[in-house]
Formats: sequence, C-alpha cells, structure tokens
Amino acid sequence: MAFTRATGKHRAPNRITCKGASAAGFATLTATGVIGSLASPALAADSGTEAATHAGLTQVIAIGDAVAGAVDDQAEAQRHAAEKAERLKAEAAARAAAKAEAERKAEARAKELREERERAARAEERKRLGTFQLPVAGSYVTTGYHSGGSLWSSGSHSGVDFRAASGTSVVAAGAGTVVEAGWGGSYGNNIVLRMTDGTYTQYGHLSSIGVSVGQSVTPGQQIGLSGATGNVTGPHLHFEARTSADYGSDMDPVAYLRTHGVAV
Repeated sequence: MAFTRATGKHRAPNRITCKGASAAGFATLTATGVIGSLASPALAADSGTEAATHAGLTQVIAIGDAVAGAVDDQAEAQRHAAEKAERLKAEAAARAAAKAEAERKAEARAKELREERERAARAEERKRLGTFQLPVAGSYVTTGYHSGGSLWSSGSHSGVDFRAASGTSVVAAGAGTVVEAGWGGSYGNNIVLRMTDGTYTQYGHLSSIGVSVGQSVTPGQQIGLSGATGNVTGPHLHFEARTSADYGSDMDPVAYLRTHGVAV
C-alpha cells in the first residue's frame, strides 16, 4: 500500500523555512518588545555596571581634584607662612639694627656731652686758675715800686706795700705752688709762690703763715695774715713779682698785676 505525504501543518518545515520563521519570529518579538523586555534586566545590569564604573571614575577624579586642591592650599599656606616668617625676621632684624643705631647715637651723644662738660670744666678751671687778684682785698699801694730810701739795703724798694692792718687776710694773687714759707730776714715771715705762668710772687712781713712748701694754692686762697715782722715801720703787706724765686729778680708788681687783669 502506498502512502502519500499530507500537505499543511503536518508537514515538517524545511531548514530554510525554520530559519526564516525564526528570523521572522525574532523580528516579531523584537517588534513587540518581548525580547527587549526579556533582555532589559541584562541590559540594565550592563548599564548599571557602566554607570557605576562611570560614577567610580567620577568619584576618583573628584577625590583626586580635592586632594590636589588641598595640596595646593597647603603649599600656598606654607608659602605664605614662610613669607610671613621671613618678613617678621627681616622686621625684627631691622628693629634690632635701628635700636643698635639709636643706642650708638645716644652713647656717642652722651660721650660728646661728657667731653663738652669736661672741656668746659677745664676751661673754667684754667680761667679760674688764670685769674689774678689783689693780695689784700680792697687795699691800695702805699709805697711804690723802686721807691728810694735808707729803709732798703739795696737803696730802692724791690716791691710795693699794700695797706693792711695787722691780722688782715693775705691771699694768693693767683694759682701757684708754695716754694718758700718761713722766716725771710728783713722780710720777716714771708711766702714765695711759683705761679702757673712760671713767674713768682712774694708776700712779706706776715704775722702768721698758713701754708707749707710744696702746697698748691688757688687764686684768692688765704695763705697768711698781715703783720709787722722783719724790717718795717708798721704793719702792711710787702708784695713782689719776680722772674725767679731769688732776690734781685724783681719786676714791677703793679704792671704785673695789671697784665693779669687786676685793677691796681
């Protein structure tokens, strides 16, 4: 008995037909969104992974930027701190230098003032020591220089006599050093001074002597008291100016005193 193959749905599709159907079905499923629906979880997973990956990269980049910014800020802060420290150091050095300069100037000025005071004191001392005055304050000459008479062994007066009552203060006519103090023969009690200018002055007929040899005296300092010792007719002060300490080197006492600014 012979069989014939029936047509219709019972016929097995050939490979090409199946493939075509499969392709058509895939197209249909794709068109209807079934595959898209079925595939969406996987695609979503892939998309999520990619998004997460992108998010991680963004986060890393953001952290990197933040770290770089922090490093830059720290470097800038350190730079500012270093500049500030350097500026403060320079300012401190400048203040120290200014202070040292001020102290140097103050010290120099103080030294200058001291020197000025010392110069003024020395000048005042020289002036004081260089001044002369009458050996008897307010007195006057009663017997002049080179007056003649038998009272003097040389025949003339080797000095001048100043009026002075016994016990009147006799002072140094100027600054000097005592080179003689004691009995002087016809001069009685006498004192001889070597003056600071190298000349000599003599004070005779004293009732008392108040200085000793080697002693320094200043102008106006009391050296004794007037009297009438030696070859005299009454109390007075015999005053001589000499070029040396020895008798016979006399010079005009009035001219001598006037040369030194004393009104006689």
